[in-house]
Amino acid sequence: MSLAGLIPTSYRLLANGVLLAVLAGSTGALAWQVQAWRYGQQLERQARLHVDGLNKQAQAAAAQQQAEQDKRLALEQRLSASEQTHYRVLNDARRDQSRLRDRLATADLRLSVLLDATATSGNGSVPATAAAGSVVHGTTRAQLDPAHAQRIISITDAGDQGLIALAACQAYAKEVSTPK
Repeated sequence: MSLAGLIPTSYRLLANGVLLAVLAGSTGALAWQVQAWRYGQQLERQARLHVDGLNKQAQAAAAQQQAEQDKRLALEQRLSASEQTHYRVLNDARRDQSRLRDRLATADLRLSVLLDATATSGNGSVPATAAAGSVVHGTTRAQLDPAHAQRIISITDAGDQGLIALAACQAYAKEVSTPK
């Protein structure tokens, strides 16, 4: 006889039931662990994909920001070059106007106006014949008073400065509003 035959049947059934319960419990626990492990891997994969997506978005945003900074820098350089050009033109116009005023003040240069051909020649008229190196083209001219000549030069100087400033503003507006 065997050792199992000495154990009463009720105890054997109880032992088989306990063994079966332990086996079922350990199988369930093992299945639970496997599911937890698989779920952990799935969560890890999702987290990795999420991080990769966030990294790609961050890289795209950084690239876009760099492109915008490059565009802004290029625009600033173009505007600076345009500003320097207009500033140089404005300074040249001011220098020319200053020279013209100085020449008028020293009587090195005299302004004259054309007279109407139907008007009679009176005091202050300049002969119609031009001297060598003169710009008179055969019509009667009258010299302006130096104070009036200075006033005319000042008015044209203000007009020139206004036109240069307008050109600079228009160039700025065009440069800023034109997409590159």
